[in-house]
Amino acid sequence: MAAPKKGRSASAQSKPGRSLALIMIAIVGLTGGMFASGNTTPRLGIDLAGGTSITLEAKADQGSAINKANLDTAVNIMNRRVNGLGVSEAEVQRQGDRNIIVNIPKGTNSEEARQQVGTTAKLYFRPVLSQEATGSAAVTPSPSASANGASSASPSPSASPSGTGQKATSSTSPSPSASATAQGRAVTDGLKTDSTPSASAGAKAGSSPSPSAAPSGGASTGAAAALQARYATLDCSKDAVRAKAGEGVKPGDATVACGEVDKVWYKYLLGPAAVDGTDVKKAQAVFDTQGAAGWQVNMTFTGNGSKKFAAVTGKLAQNQQPQNEFAIVLDGNVVSSPYVRNAITGGQAQISGSFKQEEAQSLANMLSYGALPLSFKEQSVTTVTAALGGDQLHAGLLAGAIGLALVVLYLVAYYRGLSLIAMASLLVSAALTYVIMALLGPAIGFALNLPAVCGAIVAIGITADSFIVYFERVRDEIREGRTLRPAVERAWPRARRTILVSDFVSFLAAAVLFIVTVGKVQGFAFTLGLTTVLDVVVVFFFTKPLMTLIARRKFFASGHKWSGLDPKGLGANPPIRRTRRPSGPAAGPVETKEA
Repeated sequence: MAAPKKGRSASAQSKPGRSLALIMIAIVGLTGGMFASGNTTPRLGIDLAGGTSITLEAKADQGSAINKANLDTAVNIMNRRVNGLGVSEAEVQRQGDRNIIVNIPKGTNSEEARQQVGTTAKLYFRPVLSQEATGSAAVTPSPSASANGASSASPSPSASPSGTGQKATSSTSPSPSASATAQGRAVTDGLKTDSTPSASAGAKAGSSPSPSAAPSGGASTGAAAALQARYATLDCSKDAVRAKAGEGVKPGDATVACGEVDKVWYKYLLGPAAVDGTDVKKAQAVFDTQGAAGWQVNMTFTGNGSKKFAAVTGKLAQNQQPQNEFAIVLDGNVVSSPYVRNAITGGQAQISGSFKQEEAQSLANMLSYGALPLSFKEQSVTTVTAALGGDQLHAGLLAGAIGLALVVLYLVAYYRGLSLIAMASLLVSAALTYVIMALLGPAIGFALNLPAVCGAIVAIGITADSFIVYFERVRDEIREGRTLRPAVERAWPRARRTILVSDFVSFLAAAVLFIVTVGKVQGFAFTLGLTTVLDVVVVFFFTKPLMTLIARRKFFASGHKWSGLDPKGLGANPPIRRTRRPSGPAAGPVETKEA
């Protein structure tokens, strides 16, 4: 038996049903996953579904000028901060010389995104000197910080679990100090010039401020007493009080702050900033499978930050709770205050506790992108309606439908019976695109905006072009006199190369566009790249096997005039036949041609 010729696969010719079954199983599986997840429609962007638009105004900050460079840096950090919650098609852009506009589409966690964007003050690590619950709260262990991936020991039953402020995007389930009460004052006398609380500085509940407290950062005794008095009267349950708790405080000064845990607010007395947010090189939420610690946050510090963090944790480890804690303070609010048991060296640390996945990811996001070069205030927060976007979507879909109809008419008029294969392939490609877009919404936060719709419309032409390339190669083979079955197989290698090269160029253009652009243009690039990849999948696993099958049907194989493969209509040469050499010595030379 002769082996298949180069460029032809025996299995591809004899078992095209396998490829068709594979792609059908993929479609059924993806569709089942779509219905199982409950997300049966793609998530829409802010221009189509509406959403929230936030205008932030830059404020003059100490040591930072309001200029284009700092605003662009803030835009990049905010963009990463919001997209750290998922590829949500949120748009962050500079407007004018001091404003930043953040558009958050409906369907995403807009409140969480707003909090992360709105908390624009610089991030600091401050030692906890004292804490007190504004209201009643259950006592639960606070998160712990450990070095180099090793969890610290859990607090003993007699140890006072520390309190940790928890915002909506906070990442812990902490509790107040056992010595703190709703009415009493746990004010420490640990405001020391070395920015580190002493081991004996913890105060009992109901104690009054110590008039002899050593001031922080060389401040006067009167300033320290004023701060203690402010802490004593601080009521974090009031919005107006929380908004001004850490206002105008320098990094080198002690301060008061608020934090929320389980809808209960706590007040904190904090020492001077020991580590700046810019000293955090990277923070990542990971799930501990070996130590059964659950979700935790791994931090990596810069070289300078590693030294500062080792120094402060070494001093904190000598104290009792809550003064062995460091508070992570963002925009005057304590988002976490893990305790330490030993000095953390080497530039690696972990924060572990009763984290949920979203809580750990939120804290890691704040640690990674918390430090902005400028301070901002919310100038306005408005709700964007989808009326205009809906009209534009309707117009875009109408244009897409007209374009698709023209493509179908052209295919029917020019390719006749072959147009059925092209339309079936377009339907499979459309089904895969729709299902994958619906699944990508909850998976990575992908949102379909108007440019993305344009990318999908452009993809119709790219997909149709692939079919046309293959059909024309088959028709060329028929023009040379070959029958349909060998024509289908001989045309495939050349058509395959052309299709792959064309799709590679389209995908490369989409990838470059996605990388170098931001906002809505990325939606166009993402959709174009996705549909280009799906075009390759459909052509290889659906169009080609289907062509192999129809080549065995009499209607197409006989070259019916409505099949689109009529040899006479194509101007084919006479069929190529193989002539055999006659037997016998008198036989002369005979030319042999192969189909």
